[in-house]
Amino acid sequence: MFQPGSNGVRQSSAFIAIYVQYSALSKTRKLVDLASYPRRVGFWHQVTEQGHDPVTYAIPAFLVLVLVEALALRVSAFGRRGYYRRDTRASLLMGVGSAVIGTLWRALTLILFTVIYDHVAPWHLRSTSWVTWVVVLLAVDLLWYAYHRFSHRVRIAWAAHQAHHSSAYFNLSTALRQKWNPWFEGLFWLPLPFLGVPPWMIYTAFSFNLIYQFWIHTERIERLPRWFEFVFNTPSHHRVHHGSDPVYLDRNYGGILILWDRLFGTFREEASRPVYGLTKPVTTFNPVRLQYFEYAALFRDVRAAHGMHDRLGFAFGPPGWTPAAPAGPTVSRGLA
Repeated sequence: MFQPGSNGVRQSSAFIAIYVQYSALSKTRKLVDLASYPRRVGFWHQVTEQGHDPVTYAIPAFLVLVLVEALALRVSAFGRRGYYRRDTRASLLMGVGSAVIGTLWRALTLILFTVIYDHVAPWHLRSTSWVTWVVVLLAVDLLWYAYHRFSHRVRIAWAAHQAHHSSAYFNLSTALRQKWNPWFEGLFWLPLPFLGVPPWMIYTAFSFNLIYQFWIHTERIERLPRWFEFVFNTPSHHRVHHGSDPVYLDRNYGGILILWDRLFGTFREEASRPVYGLTKPVTTFNPVRLQYFEYAALFRDVRAAHGMHDRLGFAFGPPGWTPAAPAGPTVSRGLA
């Protein structure tokens, strides 16, 4: 699978000019901004536009900042756990695998999104308008909140997402500890091409969202100004999200904005330093096992389940779900 601002969140309103034109092929009305689309954007142009992924250009900066933080924590750890070589190596390898698999998956979903955008969307939003960008960035952030929350509350989705939470360390390399199984992500972006958002724009906005989330994976930054903490996701808020303490579980799902958590009742303030990682700590640094061990556990539970209800519960219930214990026989208490 977020966005920020406090001290008064500015909201701008503007009207997007649209023109009605008839399509000779579909013979249906489309609302299109002719200034932005003098001629229809080609199918493969839409698909290949995603080659300019902002995350690709940010990777060198990510690696430099990981190195800087590792050196800083080595000199002065301030009671924090810092870095552990095997854990960091696992995070980096998981990041590489995620980049490769994610690129292929995005290409496939972009084909679907482009078909929807070209043939189903009743209008096309202008990618040259700053209003469109603001709306799309906010929409992607809200949909990321929904997807992120889904990934924590539905076990088959958690089986993929847990890889990001598997480290007992919380540092900038943890931000690169990404999943190799992005299968549910595309479902949450699906409303956007139906609403006329250019497909390449969806993933560009999501890339900006991911870039923002990189810097919040650190213990080096304490609290930021109150107005910023109120609106945006910050290191303090995200430490809570990565905590395995019962009080911190399933909190602070936001990507850029923490306002979604405040609005939907999932916000938790950082009261003490969290214990990071999974509630059942992993004992391996093997990236493949870290990515797939929960799928294996899910498969075992489903196979051993009695009845369809229990099978569905193990797959689509929250992590940790178990069938209700059968009621014991009723014991009548006679008079003594």
